[in-house]
Amino acid sequence: MSTVADKLAKKSTRKTSGKQVRLRLVYVDFWSAVKLSFLGAVALAIVTMVSFFLIYMVLQATGVIAQADDFVAQFTDNSIRLTEVAGLPQVMAFAAVVSILNLIVFTVLGAVIAGIYNLAVKVTGGLLVGFMSN
Repeated sequence: MSTVADKLAKKSTRKTSGKQVRLRLVYVDFWSAVKLSFLGAVALAIVTMVSFFLIYMVLQATGVIAQADDFVAQFTDNSIRLTEVAGLPQVMAFAAVVSILNLIVFTVLGAVIAGIYNLAVKVTGGLLVGFMSN
């Protein structure tokens, strides 16, 4: 029984200048996928923390937070101060919570995707990848 990948491999009859190799990816190591997705999630967490900090500093430097504080104070008769609710420590704590949740979700998602790929290989035959040396 031939797969679609085998048919596509047979169709390429053009001559190449270098040696061409076609390999089939039939297994993704579960723990490697978990480690790689965790590493990507850590990088994303760092980017999230830095971007929250920079956005807060830009909003504070341009006076947007003070204007929003005055706007909210008009409606609440100064009972709620936006600068107390959304200060730098609160913003960074929220960024840390978002980063930790992203870390967990992305790591689990990497593991799930590796498992789904390993199951799908049994049906599809794997991913055909071509390499060529120059």
